[in-house]
Amino acid sequence: MTAPVGTRSSADLIRAEEPVLAHNYHPLPVVVARAEGTWVEDVEGRRYLDMLAGYSALNFGHRHPALIEAAHRQLDRLTLTSRAFHNDRLAEFAERLAELTGLDMVLPMNTGAEAVESGIKVARKWAYDVKGVPADRATIVVAAENFHGRTTTIVSFSTDETARSGFGPFTPGFRIVPYNDLAALEAAIDETTAAVLLEPIQGEAGVVIPDEGYLTGVRELTRRKGCLFVADEIQSGLGRTGRTLAVEHEGVVPDVLLLGKALGGGIVPVSAVVARRDVLGVLRPGEHGSTFGGNPLAAAVGTAVVELLETGEFQRRAAELGVLLRDGLTGLVGKGVVGFRARGLWAGVDIDPGIGTGREVSKLLMHEGILVKDTHGSTIRLAPPLTITAEELREALGVLEGVLKR
Repeated sequence: MTAPVGTRSSADLIRAEEPVLAHNYHPLPVVVARAEGTWVEDVEGRRYLDMLAGYSALNFGHRHPALIEAAHRQLDRLTLTSRAFHNDRLAEFAERLAELTGLDMVLPMNTGAEAVESGIKVARKWAYDVKGVPADRATIVVAAENFHGRTTTIVSFSTDETARSGFGPFTPGFRIVPYNDLAALEAAIDETTAAVLLEPIQGEAGVVIPDEGYLTGVRELTRRKGCLFVADEIQSGLGRTGRTLAVEHEGVVPDVLLLGKALGGGIVPVSAVVARRDVLGVLRPGEHGSTFGGNPLAAAVGTAVVELLETGEFQRRAAELGVLLRDGLTGLVGKGVVGFRARGLWAGVDIDPGIGTGREVSKLLMHEGILVKDTHGSTIRLAPPLTITAEELREALGVLEGVLKR
């Protein structure tokens, strides 16, 4: 007989997952039961400072009061109608999200991968209807080391063999070029190119930040070549880098913007394609859809997220505390850290391989009450909630320094 959740230990619950859950992620051995703000608590009552924030899904911390209130209010009224009918929350969400991003129209979806898939469909439809690319000939240029999701189409243009191997045959129509290489990008674009799809900062690759001027160059190149610039800001957007969007660091406005993660406030999955009217306007009824996309609960929470961002408070916090994060990591270079890349409250930290892998260091930090996640060998990612205090950030950096010394 299965014991009630409240009486089972972390070890029991982890063991219980093995026979009934398919493998996808490789989580650290911590079982979270409660959370508030920047802190989580496991089933035994041990507390941890969350320095990952759900890969930026929890930019506003766990259970932010304004977001919880918005969800509760909507739960008492209406949760789902499907898109077969209108609902009274969707128009305001779309209006305010479009205004926040400086674009015209919104296509609401649920997960980040759905937003990327939808963006691909929109770009291809635009290429056929507007650009005049011959049927079934449209191509999309992407960057090596990208991470846009794990659906079949998306892994078709991944360079990560763990994500690709065993899942073919793959979807054609994509050209892969090195990231941060404008010459290679220009060479890959031709008359069939519908779009260039890029992360302004590559998250899964280790928070890889392109050279200054790269995004400006992409914008100029796509405009000159007559194709779309699709910016995947699912991780980098909504305050994480010290601006509402990472492209704003270069004053760039893409044709199509992909959002997710933080848009749902850590409460419900919410994603969106946001674009110019002449781009999203190519869709006609029946050509795309989602039963849950734009549901009233998601729209209510998404609107509350936009309200938080409209104040500018979280963008300022990320920028100001990002200086503290950068300074702290700079002091660790040569002391167990061989290098790092940071923008706002987001950093990829390369640990000296002689000390251990990123996973090993992540486990050591976990035992000291700090939660981070590894990526690509000896790199760990730091992406705390934007609600973190300077004192908490210093505490996390101090624990990291102590772990590296040992």
